Amino acid sequence: MHRLLVTLASAFGVAAACAQTPIATPLAPPTPAVAPGASPWDAPEAWLCRPGRDDPCAQPQALTRIDAAGRRSTEVLRAAADAPFDCFYVYPTISEDPAPNSPLAAGPGERRAAAQQFAPFASVCRPFAPLYRQVTLAGLRAAMGGQPAGIDAELPVQDVRAAWRHYLANDNRGRGVLLVGHSQGSRMLVELLKRDIEGQPVQRQLVAAYLVGLNVLVPAGGTTGGTFARLAPCRSGDEVGCFLSWASFRASAPPPGNARFGRAREAGTEVVCTDPVALSGMPVQAWLPRSANLLGQPQPADWQQGLAGVDTPFVDLPGLLRLACVRDGAAHYLAVGTDPAAAGTGRPATVPGDLVAVGRVFDDWGLHLADMQLPMGNLLALARRQGAAWRAPAR
Repeated sequence: MHRLLVTLASAFGVAAACAQTPIATPLAPPTPAVAPGASPWDAPEAWLCRPGRDDPCAQPQALTRIDAAGRRSTEVLRAAADAPFDCFYVYPTISEDPAPNSPLAAGPGERRAAAQQFAPFASVCRPFAPLYRQVTLAGLRAAMGGQPAGIDAELPVQDVRAAWRHYLANDNRGRGVLLVGHSQGSRMLVELLKRDIEGQPVQRQLVAAYLVGLNVLVPAGGTTGGTFARLAPCRSGDEVGCFLSWASFRASAPPPGNARFGRAREAGTEVVCTDPVALSGMPVQAWLPRSANLLGQPQPADWQQGLAGVDTPFVDLPGLLRLACVRDGAAHYLAVGTDPAAAGTGRPATVPGDLVAVGRVFDDWGLHLADMQLPMGNLLALARRQGAAWRAPAR
């Protein structure tokens, strides 16, 4: 067990040596002092992304597509100057700060998450991504080691709620808003929805909520109840005020009994899996990071070798991937398979996304690191449809 914890610490970019010594849990640096009545989110530095400035979401997003014949083409997305609705993003567990809770300061992990998971959304919506004092990778490692002292699990929730209130008061002006989160970020959005949105007037402004990489529960065979009292999974690409949620696993390695995602632990419930590809009504369009994964680790050698000469940050392999929600006993997950007949030549025959350390794949995490990237093109198309549906006069 001890070696497993050390391995996971290494996998998350945390020094393994720290996992071998007693864990000190320094408190997160305090929020910078602000004037009475002011908010930390008044400061531009408290946001990873905001519209109209130079930040990760303002940069052009370039993708190389490689078809089965090896032909290459490039797509470039640019931030939409006149986006008709907003997106509010909360990033996953990514902070490399040594404290159990991060400060309100952007590190390389936060910037990398915004660039990989959220920047493409700026092509369809105005991007808002607040910093928050999340439970860090070091905090995760401590909790997994049975030493959670010093972790404040409520602090990040309150930060996201405060940032949301700041956004509503200063930026929203009655616009529709799409919530986007992954992993810990999705958990923050679940709390935001339950405490500040569901059943309240602002719920009318909800385009949808993309709660990715988290177990969202409903009663077995039902669509409402469980995690939420009223919100239900989206049933079509034109439905608004609903949510999407899934956890991705390779079709060849479904969620094992100890899986962290995709399996319900509460009797009478099941994990939601909403198929983003089916809802988008288009083939799979992935935006997979070319050189480094969400944690900043180099992508597998065979992946990079199959992309020789590609210099864009993202890659898509049209026709290769098959994504579909699958039920298997207590498991409900997004199965990620490949079509051998579409493997072709001059491109990789599989995709990255596993959590790997010291040569071992941790199958209980599935393809957690690529949950957002695998159907990113589909999510962008779906966001456009749902945004248009929200603005429709008959709504």
